[in-house]
Amino acid sequence: MGRGLIVVLAALLGFAASAHAQTAVPISRFAGWTSVIVAADWRDGADRPIQAFDNARRDLVRGFLAAGFSRANMVDYSLRPDVPQPTSASAVLDGLNAAATRGTAGCLLYFTSHGAPNAMVFGEAPRMTPDMMANIVRAACGTRPTVVIVSACYSGIFVNALAAPNRMVLTASSRERPSFGCGADETYPWFDGCILETLPTATDFLALAAGTRACVARKETERGVAQASEPQLFVGADMQLRLPTLRFSRSP
Repeated sequence: MGRGLIVVLAALLGFAASAHAQTAVPISRFAGWTSVIVAADWRDGADRPIQAFDNARRDLVRGFLAAGFSRANMVDYSLRPDVPQPTSASAVLDGLNAAATRGTAGCLLYFTSHGAPNAMVFGEAPRMTPDMMANIVRAACGTRPTVVIVSACYSGIFVNALAAPNRMVLTASSRERPSFGCGADETYPWFDGCILETLPTATDFLALAAGTRACVARKETERGVAQASEPQLFVGADMQLRLPTLRFSRSP
């Protein structure tokens, strides 16, 4: 083989390697995380069926997959009973725990539902209290880095029960306030819609929380809401150090 041909082949191989390096998708820091997204209600305030919660579940799955979470360790559920094969609350908890045995690096748990001053609707099962949710998160995720997002009226009631050094907790409202957007004419509850609006450009969960809270405040001002929902954010001591290193991944 002539020297000129060798030089040409070497150049072509080098170009191919460079192109591959430029197009390769980096391994996500969330690839080994469990993620669970649950639409736990299916009604508006008058008990009429709506699609807003299920719309949010569907598009949150897409959004978090695009941010670097793995479908292999992700489960999502709708607890609406008016479908041919409804999912029970116990099946959701079984699926959550099974997913947590696969994705052991961390946990993302997202619930969207209606809330009351002392609990959250969880399908047709008894309502989910803060202590119940704390026990579920503790059993599934233990001391792993954990992010819990609760989209519901009065969802600030969950903050104290879930607070721990290894956790971030983001809720759609304070413990005394409702959240908004759970009507038949809404595509998503407003808080979920703001998560979806912010997620594509957020660099990490702290940026996601900040952008979502600003988005909610803007929506409420635009709609003339008299009493703001006041989304709550708790970040434990360990997570304050860890979260800036857990950056969302984007495909080129």
